[in-house]
This record gives sequence, C-alpha cells and structure tokens, in this order.
Amino acid sequence: MAKATASYTDDEFVAAIRNGDDRALAQLYRLHLPMISHYVLQNSGTEDEAKDVYQEGIMVFYEKVRDGSLELSCQIKTYLYAVCRRLWLKRLTEKTRFGGSLDDHEPYLETGAEADLVEAEERDRRFATMSEALDLIGEPCRSLLEGFYLLDKSMQQLTADFGYTNADNAKNQKYKCLVRLKKLFFSNYQESET
Repeated sequence: MAKATASYTDDEFVAAIRNGDDRALAQLYRLHLPMISHYVLQNSGTEDEAKDVYQEGIMVFYEKVRDGSLELSCQIKTYLYAVCRRLWLKRLTEKTRFGGSLDDHEPYLETGAEADLVEAEERDRRFATMSEALDLIGEPCRSLLEGFYLLDKSMQQLTADFGYTNADNAKNQKYKCLVRLKKLFFSNYQESET
C-alpha cells in the first residue's frame, strides 16, 4: 500500500503502520503535528514541548497499532488529540503552572485513549523498575540475563562467554540470577507503588 504523497484513510494508516510502513507513520506524524502544536502553544506551552507531547502521543498510538490492541471508536486525529491533550494537561499539572485538577477542564472525549495512556505509563514504570533491578543485581548476573533474554544467546554461547564448565552450570546460574532479579524487581515495584 505504498502511496507517494496521496493521503491515507484512517484504516489505511492503521494497516500500513501495522505492516511496518515507515512512510505512512511519517505522513501521519506530519499530518496532525500542527493541530497539537496549536493546542499546546495556546495552553502555555512552547514549540519544543508540543513536539515532545506529540511524539509521546504518536508512540502510544504506534505501540497500540503494532501490538494489535488499538480499538478506534473515533478518527485517528481525535484519538491523537485526546492522548496529547491528556499528556499536556498532566505535564502542566506536574509543572504547577496550572491550577486545578485535570477533571476541571473541558469534558474528556471518550476515545479509549485514557486507558491506553494509563497502560503505556504503567508499562514504562515497570520497565524503569526492571532497569533499576538490573542495575542493582550486579555482574555477572546482569550480563548473563541480558545475554540470554535480550540478546538471545544460547546456553552454549553463555557457557563459553562466562567460562562455565558446561551448559547445565550456566543454566543453574541463570536461574539463581533470575530469582534474585525477581526479588529485587518486586521489592522495588511495591516500593514505587506506595
């Protein structure tokens, strides 16, 4: 579905992005940026802040499309506006440049974007907690777990890399490291929730 400069329909955008078409994503990005820039600039923001908020909104949309969990009940434009609006209002609240709560301002458009945004924020929080736990676990556990789970190295490769006598010893060490990582993750995760 390669289109040079012709515009995509919403369904075509979703299908093209799901199939990894970077041109469709770039066109979608350019298409709605002016709308979000205008909104942020009209609400105490700068051009850079508008671009940051829009980038975050596009990432929420992109991730939902790619993992197949996006259920659009409105136009993409409306969905992106709702996500970016919530992101901007949240950012303003955090900066304390904005009085009142988010609920005090114009009724929220029911697009499903709220739940998607909350889900993306929770996933980011879990990734940050996992990264902290990996930092705390130390070597060689960190490298062993990253090698196996992130770099897809086999037990034989890890045995050679770490100098274990056989793959069973490497597997046993990986298990012990994983148990330690889980303990660190869940203790940190529970602390960050409170």
